[in-house]
Amino acid sequence: MTRLEVSLGLWQDRPADEVIQTAKIADSLGFGAVWIGEMATWDAFALGAHIGSQLSQASLVLGPFAVAVRDPAMIAMGAASVAAITGREVSVALGTSSPVVVEQWHGRDRGRSGQALAESAQATRLLLDGAKADVPGEVVRTNGYRLRLPAPHSELVIAAFGRRAIRVAAQHADRMVLNLLDPPAVRDLVTTLRAEAATLGVPCPRVAVWVTCAVDPGSAAIDQLRRGVVGYLAAPGYSDMFRRAGFADLVDYAQTRPHPSDLLARVPPDLCGVVGLIGSADEVAARIKEYAAAGADDVVLVPSATDDDPAGQNTLRAIRVSPVRGPHVPHS
Repeated sequence: MTRLEVSLGLWQDRPADEVIQTAKIADSLGFGAVWIGEMATWDAFALGAHIGSQLSQASLVLGPFAVAVRDPAMIAMGAASVAAITGREVSVALGTSSPVVVEQWHGRDRGRSGQALAESAQATRLLLDGAKADVPGEVVRTNGYRLRLPAPHSELVIAAFGRRAIRVAAQHADRMVLNLLDPPAVRDLVTTLRAEAATLGVPCPRVAVWVTCAVDPGSAAIDQLRRGVVGYLAAPGYSDMFRRAGFADLVDYAQTRPHPSDLLARVPPDLCGVVGLIGSADEVAARIKEYAAAGADDVVLVPSATDDDPAGQNTLRAIRVSPVRGPHVPHS
């Protein structure tokens, strides 16, 4: 059964506190979890404590946290704090993030990111389960700390794309999360994950896919989603996906490193549909089935938010009541 969950969009062109309303709407509609990411706006633990205290049923997924920025003790302490304050189930996601976030914004070394992800996952798993972690890693190290608050026994999620991160997910994660991919790319990465799990002799983690979405979108929503793909067009792996989808000329231009505004001007509206759920409620429901068929156990909706659809409420309600859900259910 494919679960539907909601991730807060944290759109830079919208009021920062709008996501609080998005979370409340998702909870009221019965979506099983609210994901709270961390990059440029909110501290995920602070926002998670605030939002989690106002939810009635949804669990929380915090992160992905950049493993070169937040250490395992800090992550485990934050998750335990949110769980204690809210009384909610709290999952933790880890990832390597981008050079801009890690090296430019935070001034940290992103070298050996795959090794850092593996060591952070090992240590964070121990700490979240209440153990005293002793991980003398080559990049990430911790020794002697144990949570003072009750251990949250959080689900551990690994944000993956490359082979090394997928191997870490197979070895340490309860779930692997993929971001901004089309169904064929999801199928390829799920196949890789299953092979890694089989090699390790462990159960394959569930797979969640973050997907931007807008039901019956207006021009403001399309423009917002167009801006969201600009940074991915020239990125390794993603560029191959967009080429396969028929946008080779745009990828070639993106790889010349033009100014972002110049690149955005060339992004056609239909490109957003490659990696998003866009259209009528029935079209979106059919697209969700494509992701499920590709191997996604969980589809995490990232709703567009505009003046036409504040907090993404219309999109979330339309998906929740769509008559073409098939086996898809919103609860965990």
